[in-house]
Amino acid sequence: MAQWTEILITINSSDVDRAGDIANMVVPYGIYIEDYSALESEVKSIAHVDLIDEDLLKKDKSKALIHVYLEPGVNPAEALAFLSERFNDEGITHTLDTKATMDEDWRNNWKKFFNPTPVGKRLLIRPTWRDDFDAAGRAILNIDPGLAFGTGNHETTRLCLEMIEKYLKDNAKVLDVGCGSGILAIASLLLGAESAVGVDIDEVAVRTAVENAELNSVSDRFTAICGDLTRKVSGKYDLIVANIVADAIISLSAGVKEFMKPDTVYIMSGIIDTRGDEVACAVGKNFDIIERVEDGGWVCLAAKIKT
Repeated sequence: MAQWTEILITINSSDVDRAGDIANMVVPYGIYIEDYSALESEVKSIAHVDLIDEDLLKKDKSKALIHVYLEPGVNPAEALAFLSERFNDEGITHTLDTKATMDEDWRNNWKKFFNPTPVGKRLLIRPTWRDDFDAAGRAILNIDPGLAFGTGNHETTRLCLEMIEKYLKDNAKVLDVGCGSGILAIASLLLGAESAVGVDIDEVAVRTAVENAELNSVSDRFTAICGDLTRKVSGKYDLIVANIVADAIISLSAGVKEFMKPDTVYIMSGIIDTRGDEVACAVGKNFDIIERVEDGGWVCLAAKIKT
């Protein structure tokens, strides 16, 4: 029987929401969180504390555990690096441990919760294993996220998709920085872009993005690059999107200008709301913020070069 890898993340209970959102970027099929910080008060509201299992009462209420499961054959080093980088970026104290676990029926259970999802006015995100949908005239984006971030369900991805629909011009050239599954670049092509380039430091993400481009019959207009953000990119683009993390967006805010035309729109997300003002201030040194949208604790910005 094949073995999965379990990553066990230990964080302070006060960080469980932010840490959970970040952990959910690693796998598309959900995570398992143990948080007992409010156990006694929650049980009191419906029963008696003496009904709680004694082992649960002994749990450390100041800590929470997040379980992430990686499928057989996947190197956990990439996921560990991703998690550590983003937790450090958000100032979340954490420890990461791994262990092997057996392949069971839950392997594909997550798929029943990933439904065809309309986004904005023109897109329908369709998981490749779902045929029960009505596109209702929307462009269908077929997606198999694999282990790359980007299913369309996460707030940051959805906010970016809605911004792309709003600011994309016909026959535009698009750059997707930190492309993950390729969902944003592929969506732009389905919505009328002429070409799209996706760049990511993760080889698994780049490989997944290429496969998703083929699924959507846009591989002839999509270029995937494995590299450190913009270091391997050249040319000018009409729309640039970066769904990454706050510090990366801040560090990009000066250099990304070399890839922009005077009227290029730069869309940024992956920004936790507690850092929204900080990122907007840093980006504002080089750009005019033309729109800011928030949802579910995440911030998405659209900007243009200062005039």
